[in-house]
Amino acid sequence: MKLTVDQAADALYLNLDDAPAEDSREIAPGVILDYDASGKVVGMEMLHLSKRVAKGSLEKLQVEPAGLVGV
Repeated sequence: MKLTVDQAADALYLNLDDAPAEDSREIAPGVILDYDASGKVVGMEMLHLSKRVAKGSLEKLQVEPAGLVGV
């Protein structure tokens, strides 16, 4: 899993799998899911990131595992 923040594009991308994306669907304004050939979600892009998060919070990223099942 890899999280990338592109400040120039004002976007965040969460890569969940190394499989190539075969299809993409915007599920909400500025939120796009990428799917592999079998329909599994392999990534998520969030556009207009600076409008979605508090100013200054992009400089710090906090990861908190929360009892993930099957991981």
